[in-house]
Amino acid sequence: MIRPFLNAAVLSLSLAPALAGAAMADEKPVLHVYTYDSFVAEWGPGPAVEHAFEAICACDLKFTATGDGAALLARLQLEGARSDADIVLGLDTGLTARAAATGLFAAHGRTPIVDIPNPHGEAGSWDDPLFLPYDWGYFAFVYDQTRLQEVPQSFEALIAAPKDLKIIIQDPRSSTPGLGLLYWVKAAYGDRAPDIWAGLQPHVLTVTKGWSEAYGLFLEGEADMVLSYTTSPAYHLIAESDDTKAAAVFDEGHYMQIEVAAMLAGSDQPDLAGQFLDFMLSDAFQSVIPETNWMYPAITPDGGLPEGFANPVSPDRALLLTPDQALALRDEALQEWLAALSR
Repeated sequence: MIRPFLNAAVLSLSLAPALAGAAMADEKPVLHVYTYDSFVAEWGPGPAVEHAFEAICACDLKFTATGDGAALLARLQLEGARSDADIVLGLDTGLTARAAATGLFAAHGRTPIVDIPNPHGEAGSWDDPLFLPYDWGYFAFVYDQTRLQEVPQSFEALIAAPKDLKIIIQDPRSSTPGLGLLYWVKAAYGDRAPDIWAGLQPHVLTVTKGWSEAYGLFLEGEADMVLSYTTSPAYHLIAESDDTKAAAVFDEGHYMQIEVAAMLAGSDQPDLAGQFLDFMLSDAFQSVIPETNWMYPAITPDGGLPEGFANPVSPDRALLLTPDQALALRDEALQEWLAALSR
């Protein structure tokens, strides 16, 4: 009885390397993408993007949700070069100068032609060496037309509104819309920003960590207006056949958000990361954005934009700080916000 046992053991040991090699050959490389919560929601772009990319990459695409965009950068700064991320998707140009300063990102080597308005020059080519855009939009206060009839058309009109008109905003320390609101006020009012925040303070019902929490409270009827995007009503119109939501158009103009992605310098899948960035700029990815992320795609899809995506903001009313300006003004703008809301 001993010999058969030994023969079986020897056979098992001799086959082990071959079996292990076959298993390793069957294993697909994994591309880790850090992004924000709403991107990977079942109604967000994540599921469609994952399915489409895995069909061409012979890989396993894994999304990691990290909260909102500003929280995403904070996590990367905490993890540093030890991060598992190969791609970061969900920063915006208000954060890219800070992100670049970490030294964690690699140059992408691409110069795409994009369909994004550029308040600082002609629209068209994109020349940031680290970060590539995938969508853009304008921040706006969204309201329900059945509940709010006297709609403020400027920050000053919002300040002058009855005190029971309440808004919900997001925390700029964890949320890119929250940070965008700081830059919106700063770009529109400059040194008067502290006065604007002091006037807005009585109208702020609550400050949430991220966009999803804020918008959920608004839909539950907790406030009259919520900081979101000019494209948010398109979701309700297209997905729900609900035309009651609208974005207030402000006389000062509207601040732009350009969302970007980048590859990590420490990625162990640099070729795959580059393939994903190319895919991100393709029609297969860009066509998903309007009706899942509810933003304007960086490159207009072959089929054009869905009905309901008419742009209410004229190009001459687009506000946007350069990444370096945003970095230089961040601490000042944040302190102005904190001082006003702590009263």
